[in-house]
Amino acid sequence: MEFSAKQIASLIEGEVYGDRDVTIHTFAKIEEATPGSITFLANPKYTQYLYTTQASIVLVSKEFEPEDDFKTTLIRVDDVYDSLAKLLSFYEQQKPKPIGIDPLASVSSSAKIGENVYIGPFACIAENAIINDNTQIYPHTYIGAGATIGKNCILYSNVSIYHGCKVGNHCILHSGAVIGADGFGFAPTEKGYDKIPQIGITIIEDNVEVGANTCIDRATMGATIIRSGVKLDNLIQIAHNDEVGSHTVMAAQVGVAGSTKIGEWCMFGGQAGISGHAKIGDRVAIGAQAGIPGNVKSNQQILGSPAFEVKKFYKSSAVFKQLPEMYKELAEVRKELNELKNKIK
Repeated sequence: MEFSAKQIASLIEGEVYGDRDVTIHTFAKIEEATPGSITFLANPKYTQYLYTTQASIVLVSKEFEPEDDFKTTLIRVDDVYDSLAKLLSFYEQQKPKPIGIDPLASVSSSAKIGENVYIGPFACIAENAIINDNTQIYPHTYIGAGATIGKNCILYSNVSIYHGCKVGNHCILHSGAVIGADGFGFAPTEKGYDKIPQIGITIIEDNVEVGANTCIDRATMGATIIRSGVKLDNLIQIAHNDEVGSHTVMAAQVGVAGSTKIGEWCMFGGQAGISGHAKIGDRVAIGAQAGIPGNVKSNQQILGSPAFEVKKFYKSSAVFKQLPEMYKELAEVRKELNELKNKIK
């Protein structure tokens, strides 16, 4: 597929500076681009490559002013990253989508399959499951009994959706994701631990993306809920009866213990850990490896383990490095103080 600068500018509401008829057929990084490719310049650190790049088109912000000669065609846009995302999405949509049920797939006669659905080889669709229109289910994926998958979803290979769980529309679940496994519930006894049956479900709302090998447990009772627009990275653990608010994002290896409620538009850095039964407000930013032992009010930025307000954490970090010297000085002051006390006596 080829697209001209004029067509691309129209699609992303940009302004062409250079050859409006130049065409591209692929994407590339600005330092590696070849003729026929489109790239972008958003980080000032890469400005030097604009003057040497072989890309046919470069996306730049409307405020960008070149300081030297260049050979490429520019498309000026309000937001480079947003425009790039739109182009990549458009590019993906142009690719042919697989349709049909592979003969090697196992689909229960009681399952309901919508129109233009793809079910790959060795996928298993259990009894009374519902797969809605335009959804793609790749090989070796399992959809449990009574589970529901919405429209326009993509479930990559080896995804497991346990019985009764619900996935909304326009969701993407990457390989190895497990939705609806039992929550970690055990009652201690003198002889060991008795398993507490997990009879709830997991609900994933619309426009959610779940990374590879991420696990979202089913509820003990009721539902574990991932609200609309949430984006989860790889290797995340969401425990039973949690609720993650809409448009919250989590980086890899975040762990959230059971019965925790997380607000909207929160951001979690990698390996952050949240204790059980906590309540996290809206628009909370939690730094990487932070340990959250309890509730956090809305609009907070916190870091550390146990975590506390980010500015105080950075100030404390500066003091931590000086603790050995401070301890030595304190010991000397104590010694001198004791000597003075002895003289006074």
